[in-house]
Amino acid sequence: MTAPLHTGAEGFLHRFDGLRTRLPGARLGWVQQLREQAAESFRAQGFPTRRAEAWHYTDLRQVADAGFDEPLSILGAAKTLPAPHGAWRAVFQDGRFRDDLSSLDAAPFVAASLAAGLGTLEDRLGALARPAAEPMAALNTMLFEDGLVVTVPAGVAGGVLDLLSLGSATDRPAAFHPRHLIRLEAGASLTIIETATGPAQARYLHNPVYEIEVGEGATLTHVRLQQESPRAFQLGTLYARVAAGGTYDNFTLNAGGKLVRNEIHASLDGPKATCHMNGAQLLRDGQHADTTTVLDHAAPDCASRQTYKTVLSGRSRGVFQGRIHVHQVAQRTDGYQMNQALLLSPEAEIDSKPQLEIYADDVKCSHGATVGEIDADQLFYLRARGIPEPKARSMLVEAFLAEAVEVVQDGAARAALEAAVNGWWEAAA
Repeated sequence: MTAPLHTGAEGFLHRFDGLRTRLPGARLGWVQQLREQAAESFRAQGFPTRRAEAWHYTDLRQVADAGFDEPLSILGAAKTLPAPHGAWRAVFQDGRFRDDLSSLDAAPFVAASLAAGLGTLEDRLGALARPAAEPMAALNTMLFEDGLVVTVPAGVAGGVLDLLSLGSATDRPAAFHPRHLIRLEAGASLTIIETATGPAQARYLHNPVYEIEVGEGATLTHVRLQQESPRAFQLGTLYARVAAGGTYDNFTLNAGGKLVRNEIHASLDGPKATCHMNGAQLLRDGQHADTTTVLDHAAPDCASRQTYKTVLSGRSRGVFQGRIHVHQVAQRTDGYQMNQALLLSPEAEIDSKPQLEIYADDVKCSHGATVGEIDADQLFYLRARGIPEPKARSMLVEAFLAEAVEVVQDGAARAALEAAVNGWWEAAA
């Protein structure tokens, strides 16, 4: 007889109670303390509701009611993998590292499974994440099984690393919570192209947390292609800290999943640090995608740029919440934020909430938001030249997204984004 599913926060707490002696780090006191504190935070907070300001536009009841209560599963055979974008690849299936599918041995940086090296990570695991403030980070900290740990030594050009997450189809809804720790030392560079995908009928929750440290003068380009199963949920929380002269360049494309939230907390901690947080959301009927960013300017002479674009068809809903917080010490801040939405259906909905919170005197900050439909004159122009309507609409959508994609400087990363965007309208029609 199948054991009953436990739903909501109670279900995950029940799962933690059953797995606490089998989760990685069970014999390490500091890991257990970290997990227990996160469990208490999650027990106190539960799943966030729309009463919380940060979650006002995203309802997690369908996630909470799904009944994720599976035991640690045995990894089966992986399907054919997408073509790689770089020379090195780290593959995770259901949140656990697949050494047999990965290729990291000749990389000029150190990359390994978190579960295998957990005993050496006391100074890094939990250094940036805030489980007491973010419920999904608490859930991840309570139940993480594995993740990728990357260290790029000072002055090393790391090249391109593929980070691939595969969700599996199981008889019962699966939940996995990978924890990724990425550190670039002074003057280092790395491009990460991250792809999350799963079988069309797979129903799962992917709840990753990232803790990213960019050292002085270092540059991290981080492109994320979210192409999860249409029945899947992804609730990602990312923390990034950028030191003096460093650059963190993030681009997130949300194109899959049933309900998705991309939450980024970035802090510019040293003078002349730079952060780019850009992205696009391509939403079909029934999809909900939420991009929420919090950018702290905590040092002088720093710059940030944010451009997020959303294309919505059918009965879909997009959310953008972006807050720029300029601390008093952060004089000569240069910050820009723009959110634009293109509605392809009268039933589509976009909620946009850009915010500026400024405590410094000498700053240059601006933000804005626009919402519109496909220009009828432009569509007529293309149709009059013999271009079929689906193709004409696709061309206009791609032109709308071009500004966002073009900001990605790395050639391999930009090519991966363009391949994901091309032809999207024909597939959605």
